[in-house]
Amino acid sequence: MSKIAKEIVRFSREYFRENYISLHRPIFNGNEKKYLTECIDSNFVSSVGNSVNKFEEKFAEFTKSKYAISTINGTAALHLSLFALKVSSADEVITQALTFVATSNAIRYLGANPIFIDVDVDTMGLSYKSLKYFLENNVDVIDDQAINKKTKKVIKACLPMHTFGYPCKIDQIIKLCKKFRIPIIEDAAEGLGSYYKNKHLGTFGCLGTFSFNGNKIITTGGGGMIVTDDEILAKRLRHLSTTAKVNHKYNFYHDEIGFNYRLPSINAAMGIAQLESLKSFLVSKEQLNKKWKLLFVNLDVKMLEPIKHSNPNYWLNTIIVESLKQRDEILEYTNNNKVMTRPIWDLMTSLPEFKKCEHDGLKNSKWLVDRCINIPSSVVS
Repeated sequence: MSKIAKEIVRFSREYFRENYISLHRPIFNGNEKKYLTECIDSNFVSSVGNSVNKFEEKFAEFTKSKYAISTINGTAALHLSLFALKVSSADEVITQALTFVATSNAIRYLGANPIFIDVDVDTMGLSYKSLKYFLENNVDVIDDQAINKKTKKVIKACLPMHTFGYPCKIDQIIKLCKKFRIPIIEDAAEGLGSYYKNKHLGTFGCLGTFSFNGNKIITTGGGGMIVTDDEILAKRLRHLSTTAKVNHKYNFYHDEIGFNYRLPSINAAMGIAQLESLKSFLVSKEQLNKKWKLLFVNLDVKMLEPIKHSNPNYWLNTIIVESLKQRDEILEYTNNNKVMTRPIWDLMTSLPEFKKCEHDGLKNSKWLVDRCINIPSSVVS
């Protein structure tokens, strides 16, 4: 077995000092129990309660967004955002094939077709150059809409994802898509606490979405958030997320089809406490990244590094090895020795539901799939 695999196991055991070392486990060392008890005692444990409002306010404050709308999970945040932009079965949405399946599923929920564009090797996020080539060669702007020359369908949105909390070149993508009249929804599910050019991820596009799944940098057990500076969109998203119920002290009138998507108060209570610990989590994760980096420099192994002007949250540390064979040998040895490592996701175009979707060849995405390994990245309290 390679020295790399053995060193990953050795370092993980010394650093985390646990019998089984997970990829990213939640940490509850703050006011979680206190706030949960207060929420239970209030009797408001569902989507009506002060905890939900407070969590949204604190989240908007942290990201410097004007509005934050909580949801039951990150996938619901994506679905609701696409719905609010009126994406339908007649439309297409540009995204990347190198992503978690939720990104593409949310597009399919509305009957729309994803168009998969390649990523950059240095960010693992949507490639500006690949997107530019596709748009300039395949899209016409007619009546203020981006029309796919091949399918004649409207490209209603672009959905880049900030992979593992590392910013993609989102400012360039925004500028390009504005030229082609394509609104941006940022999938920042993994990007809480990450910045590009001193601006928080998720706040560049017209909408940004986040996830609070148990493996994220903060967790509410399950949950998500949408942020925006657009007051009209914010009001509509909040209305849609609460079953489109018209506000009234006792009547139940719903003026359109809505979704039961708002985060329960009991989950929000946990989120408030987690947000209070976020800055210390970020410090811990940066320290771990530096230690991993030092280890791999000595082993001549490449790590995913932040691009210029970016400050990632280091949610998941990632190494890039020489071959698929080496990747699989490392995965096998580490997991057999109770140190969890994992490959990157299978490309969306390899999954049954998305095999026939349009794509640009995905050269970089295919190269990365064979070589990427996520390694233990938990906060140490």
